[in-house]
Amino acid sequence: MNNLALRENLKKSKSIFSQNAIYFVLIALIAGIAIKDPNFLSINILRDILLQNSTKAIIALGAAFILITGGTDLSSGRLVGLSAVISASMLQASDYPRLFFPNLPELPLFVPIVLAILVGLAVGLMNGWIVSRFNVPPFIATLGTMVIVYGLNSLYFDMKPNESQPIGGLRSDFGHLGTGYIGPSGPYSIPYIVIIAVAVAVLVWIIFNKTRLGKNMYAIGGNIQAAVVSGINVKRNLIYIYSIAGALYGLAGVLEAARTGGATNNYGNMYELDAIAACVVGGVSTSGGIGTVPGVMAGVLIFGVINYGLTFIGVSPYWQLIIKGLIIVAAVAFDIRKYVAKK
Repeated sequence: MNNLALRENLKKSKSIFSQNAIYFVLIALIAGIAIKDPNFLSINILRDILLQNSTKAIIALGAAFILITGGTDLSSGRLVGLSAVISASMLQASDYPRLFFPNLPELPLFVPIVLAILVGLAVGLMNGWIVSRFNVPPFIATLGTMVIVYGLNSLYFDMKPNESQPIGGLRSDFGHLGTGYIGPSGPYSIPYIVIIAVAVAVLVWIIFNKTRLGKNMYAIGGNIQAAVVSGINVKRNLIYIYSIAGALYGLAGVLEAARTGGATNNYGNMYELDAIAACVVGGVSTSGGIGTVPGVMAGVLIFGVINYGLTFIGVSPYWQLIIKGLIIVAAVAFDIRKYVAKK
C-alpha cells in the first residue's frame, strides 16, 4: 500500500509540474538572476519589465487566438508597424518642423487611435476571409499579408513631405498614454500602458472562457471536422477570430508609438516571432485547441525577464539568443510529447 501511495503521489507531482512548468521556469529565472544580483528584485526593475513588455503581451494575446484555432499569424508584426505609423502621423504637435500632414487640423486623440485599430481589424478580417473562404493555410495567407502590409506601410511612410523620415514630435497627450502613470512618481506608480494590457488580458480571458466564440475557437482548434459536424460555422468564427487578433495588433502598434515617442515603417519587425514564441512557451499548443491567458502572459514575462534580466547581469546578447532558442525548442518538444501521450 505504501508503494502504491508513493506512486500515486509521484504521479500527482508530475502532473502538477507538467501543468505549471511555465511558472516554475519563470520563478527559476528570476531566482537565478537575483542570486547573481539581488538588486534585480527591486520594484523599479519589475515596473520597467512590465512597461517594456505590455505591448508585446497584447500582441501575444492576439496571436493566441490564431494559434488555438490551429493556425499561425505572421502578419502581426507588420500590422503593429502600420498602426504605429498611422497613429503617429496624425498625432504630431503642430509646432513640429517636419509634419507628416502639414495642413491637418488637430484631431481629437481618439480619432487616429480608433482609425489605426480599425485598420488592424480590417487586415485581420481579410486574413480570416482568405483562410476560411479559400482554405489557404494560415501560414501562407498571413505570410502574404505580412509582405503586402509592409509594402503599403512603406508607401505611406514615403509620402511627401515625409519621404521616409522617422516620425517624431508626437503630441504630449498621445505620449502621455504610453509613458503616463497612476500614483506617485517613482517605482510604485502604475503605468497606463500596463493597466491597458491587464484590461485587455481580462477581456481576452472572458472571451476565451465565457463566450460562445471562445468555446467555438477551442473546438475548431481541437478538431475542425468535429466542429463542423457539431454545427459550428467555422468560416464565420475564423473571420471573427482573425478580426479580433488584428484589432489587438492595431492597439499594440498605437501604444508602441506612444511609448517610444515616434514611429517608422520598420516598427514591429519580428514581433510576430516573439509573440508566437511567448504563446508556445506559455502552453499554447502548436496543434491547436489548447491555451490559456495566464500561460500567455507568463510566456511574455519569461522572455521579458530574459531580455532585461540577462542584460542586467551582463550576459552577452548572443548568449541571450541561444537561451531563448533553447527555451522555445524545449517548449515545443514538451508540447508535442504531451500531444502524442494523449493519442
